Amino acid sequence: MNIIVCMKRTPDTATKIAVKDGQIDPACLDTWIINPYDEYAIEEALQLRDRAGEGKITLVSIGPPEAQETIRKGLAMGCDEAVHLVDDAFAGLDPLGAAKVLAAAIQKVGDFDLVYTGWKGVDEDHGQTGIYLAEFLGLPHVSMVVKIDDIGDGEARVEREVEGGHELVRTSLPAVFTAQKGENEPRYPTLRGIMGAKKKPFQTWSAADVGLDPAGLQPVQEILSVTLPPQRQAGRIVEGETVEEKARELARLLREEAKVI
Repeated sequence: MNIIVCMKRTPDTATKIAVKDGQIDPACLDTWIINPYDEYAIEEALQLRDRAGEGKITLVSIGPPEAQETIRKGLAMGCDEAVHLVDDAFAGLDPLGAAKVLAAAIQKVGDFDLVYTGWKGVDEDHGQTGIYLAEFLGLPHVSMVVKIDDIGDGEARVEREVEGGHELVRTSLPAVFTAQKGENEPRYPTLRGIMGAKKKPFQTWSAADVGLDPAGLQPVQEILSVTLPPQRQAGRIVEGETVEEKARELARLLREEAKVI
């Protein structure tokens, strides 16, 4: 089974965000990781390949030259090869543009049974790229996948998260799946994996390499400004000797000060 995993480099989720001139201050973004939902996609792909006993997992990632280090972490987890999409034209892509670039690269890679990626990036929380990608590839798409129950003979049965529960879906292959947090925790790269990642096939492609005109990648979405959430006001302790007194005081505060009753 040949699987392509689309992986994004995102700031560490522990990063303390700072805002400068209405935008996130780049100076605070000093630690980068594999997007956590993409890690779940990588883990599921690894388990599928291992159960099949054969196949190949190809990472495809858009990012600046510095993203190479993060991509190699995916190789260290056990993926077989990687394609790094790096070009000045790829800076500032919105989800539609990113999907165009990924689709062009995937079509160039070819020979795949499944495309897997996280359902959203934890940096901008769009949750749109995987859906656009399926449309550009002309493939069926299942979002929020938490488990693959069965796969083979050109189709798959997967479990996806929906509001209030899970839903079983059967689809033909190839298809595009976007991963939600599931039963399997992403593995840590071993020392052997880290050393081996340096020798695995690693290609770097530009817009020209995948046949794209930079003029067609102009974003249709624009982030006008970013603000931090307002600081929470300190809580208040309701005074009173008994539960009844505290309840009366709380009711008074809600009526006279908060004016919600």
